[in-house]
Amino acid sequence: MHIVGTAGHVDHGKSTLITALTGVNPDRLKEEIAREMTIDLGFASMTLPDGEQIGIIDVPGHLHFIGNMLSGIGGVDAVLLIIAADEGVSAQTREHLAILDLLGIKHGLIVLTKTDLVESEWLELISLEAQEVIRGTTLENAPIIAVSSKTGDGLDELTSQLSLVLKDTPTRIDLGRPRLPIDRVFSLTGFGTVVAGTLIDGNLNVGDEVVIQPGGLTARIRGLQNHKHKLQRVNPGYRTAVNLSGIDKNQINRGNVLTLPGAYNKTALLDVYFRLLPAASLDLSHNLRANLFLGAAEIPAQVRLLGADRLEPGGTAFLQLKLAQPTIASRGDHFILRLPSPSETLGGGIILDAHPARIYRRFDSSLPNRMQQLLSGKEADLVLEALSTLGVSDSDQLSKKTNLSPDRLNKLIGDLLNDKRIVELTAQQDSKRMLFITADQWRRNANLLIESLNNFHAQYPLKKGTTREQLRAVSKLNPALFDLMLDKMRRGGQVRLEGVTVSLADHQVILTPDQHSIAAPLL
Repeated sequence: MHIVGTAGHVDHGKSTLITALTGVNPDRLKEEIAREMTIDLGFASMTLPDGEQIGIIDVPGHLHFIGNMLSGIGGVDAVLLIIAADEGVSAQTREHLAILDLLGIKHGLIVLTKTDLVESEWLELISLEAQEVIRGTTLENAPIIAVSSKTGDGLDELTSQLSLVLKDTPTRIDLGRPRLPIDRVFSLTGFGTVVAGTLIDGNLNVGDEVVIQPGGLTARIRGLQNHKHKLQRVNPGYRTAVNLSGIDKNQINRGNVLTLPGAYNKTALLDVYFRLLPAASLDLSHNLRANLFLGAAEIPAQVRLLGADRLEPGGTAFLQLKLAQPTIASRGDHFILRLPSPSETLGGGIILDAHPARIYRRFDSSLPNRMQQLLSGKEADLVLEALSTLGVSDSDQLSKKTNLSPDRLNKLIGDLLNDKRIVELTAQQDSKRMLFITADQWRRNANLLIESLNNFHAQYPLKKGTTREQLRAVSKLNPALFDLMLDKMRRGGQVRLEGVTVSLADHQVILTPDQHSIAAPLL
């Protein structure tokens, strides 16, 4: 299933078009109907000519409701950028288009509405203006369709073209780690708490125990729906309403994330690649305070500019974002940064590492290469980088860090093992759990243990060996890694273990002739 969103300036006919296409008015609030202006997200669904059922998210176009627009637009697969033929490209047309470009939304249509109000010559001029404004963006090659929601002209062509666009639009990948960024929370008499959003990264099933992050509150799925159709299981990419038991709606907020226990760890620090819009009214400076829009969440953040003091409009940079409150994020997620006052979209980009090991020194010479590798490196390099950061890890930890599917990750691990770029470590107490470490880390740690044992044997040649605890203390390895290293080195014939005594495998206690002469009468 695909999700299609709207975008465009206020009063350019987004909601009217959705009503004409689906028969459903997406404006559901009393204030929206009274003012004839979309304030919050609206939802509908329809069946395309090829039989595909799609979900539609209608967003507000007014400047004051950009936050609401951003809470829904990040979950769409394709977009209808709406431009009223009688007004042409307007302020929020440009800002919404910039947001779509920053979010990497590549599939969609440019829809010229209200064509019944203009002459053909004027419509041709507006079409040329639309071509100009989308040039250089992710929607540069999007078809331009002229329609009238009032007369119905062009609607059949619109649905046909949308079918063609969605045929080339990939569906959401199942990573086995479902998460539902929550953009609606409400309660229904007889049902209780219901949350809704666009499901990504995995499946949900009726009966699943779930957790609401970042608060960590647990609940159980009582029921699942997709556009009023009851389901037992929902796949990634579906617009999903989840009926929850064991939790009150007042405990949940828009921007929270529903997921399975243990599937994600919350974070308050992000490494990102950022693009400052050419139209930004100011340079991006270090320690700037801005609002991060990620999924359905809006979070105050402090911008740490890495390797520079300022970034000029139109430029790109690596940033580290310190969040005022934790959230759920993954590598590859797109985000937007906005100034809270005066309200302005600064730019956006992509998350490179959702769980950095530390707050960096801004001019650390190792940062540029690491960040560039995270941005454009091969998948195998991402796995190696994750292992370097995490240390010894299993495939589940690596999958979370790299955001690679389990199948793809297992293939990469096999290739890296064959190339001897990583080493497998198996825990004695759990032989089925495969752990991995980079080959560089393995060599470094193994050499450290061998050197420590060599030093001990040189100092105490008449002792069989040192104790495990003494060796661990000298090596300064953490206990878990030390045990794994020692066990593999024993199996590899590098060290010998006798109870708690550790020695090099080829170490022997050999008495000198003088020592023999002293020992003989005693023996």
